[in-house]
Amino acid sequence: MPAIELLAAALGAVCVALAVRRSVWNYPFGIASVALYFAVFGRAKLYSDALLQLFFIVVNAGGWWAWTRNRAGAGEVIVEAMSTRDRWRWALGCAVAIVAWGALMHHYTDASYPWPDAGVAITSVAAQWLMARRKWENWLLWIAVDLASIPLYALKQLGATTLLYLLYLAMAVWGLVDWTRVYRRASGPAAL
Repeated sequence: MPAIELLAAALGAVCVALAVRRSVWNYPFGIASVALYFAVFGRAKLYSDALLQLFFIVVNAGGWWAWTRNRAGAGEVIVEAMSTRDRWRWALGCAVAIVAWGALMHHYTDASYPWPDAGVAITSVAAQWLMARRKWENWLLWIAVDLASIPLYALKQLGATTLLYLLYLAMAVWGLVDWTRVYRRASGPAAL
């Protein structure tokens, strides 16, 4: 399995680097990466993360479609912001879903670390959905996911994946800086 994990990690790194640059080509790399990670996480008994990969395949396809239709005149993907009300709704929804999903994984499976795994999975769902909708706030959630994933994957001895999430963390910070800069430039300095 290490070769599959390494290939999945490499494809994932390319995917996120392209997403930070607002390139629509992040999506095919993402689909290939998550298809491989389905097997990696299933073997590690991180069932929430394994199921998450199936979600990622679907939402990556949808994001690919949406991004090809929402570009500025220069060809760059248009960045938008959430309302304060939507931010609170998403935060509350994530919290409720993490508690519910973690409880299901804890009570009905032999999942390793069901609560942290649920937190990573649910927050990833929200982050990916917001990325597909071109919301700059997606990067805040990806930073949280990365910070939680690094120790989880290290505990599961997924070395390449742990390193990948360290790289993801750096790229998520880069993405946050870049996307907020682009949003401010398009919407005015007081836009955030």
